[in-house]
Amino acid sequence: MAEEVKVFRTWSSRFALRVIWALKLKGVEFDTIYEDLSNKSPLLLQFNPIHKKVPVLVHNGKVICESLVILEYIDETWKQNPLLPEDPHQQANARFWAKFGDDKVLQSIVLGVLMKEGKELEEGVLASLENLKYLEEEIRGKKFFGGETIGLADIALGWLAYYLDIYEEILGLKLIDQEKFPSLAAWKQEFANAPIIHENWPDRDKLVNKYVAMREAKLGKETT
Repeated sequence: MAEEVKVFRTWSSRFALRVIWALKLKGVEFDTIYEDLSNKSPLLLQFNPIHKKVPVLVHNGKVICESLVILEYIDETWKQNPLLPEDPHQQANARFWAKFGDDKVLQSIVLGVLMKEGKELEEGVLASLENLKYLEEEIRGKKFFGGETIGLADIALGWLAYYLDIYEEILGLKLIDQEKFPSLAAWKQEFANAPIIHENWPDRDKLVNKYVAMREAKLGKETT
């Protein structure tokens, strides 16, 4: 009997992309249900009544929410191409950097830089650069955060390899450059060019338009 694997996502969600990448790296077939978050489906609200967000994974009727939790479930359920190493300390390390990415890097760049202007934006840039320094130190001498292959931390931080360029373009600034962050810049290129990753990026122009509109709405500017 075929397994039922469904992913509820939006076209642009960085968090849902993690689930797509993980399933594809594992070679797991799945159905995709695209959600409009301005008009959420009854199924999404039923499956994720607490956060009412994507991604949601449904596996043979079982519902799993929150992208990092889903990644761990995928890794436990389908053992091929493991996302986490066997060593407990290395596992803990991967989880730490995945969480650091969400709690510090993503927050400082998206909320502290993309959605700010003036003095607040300058402060956000400084905080973001500080967080990126830690990633630079961690990735130095390695191909991926997971070593020679893409792992949990790479997938969690993978949005940096595509979305960050878009944010930088919108803002007219550079956060990860070759000079300051050579190892992180090399990782971005390596990750972005991996076939399974590269094939699943959302449309770039649509993303630019989306984030320009979000920034203008947040800063109270009229779209001209």
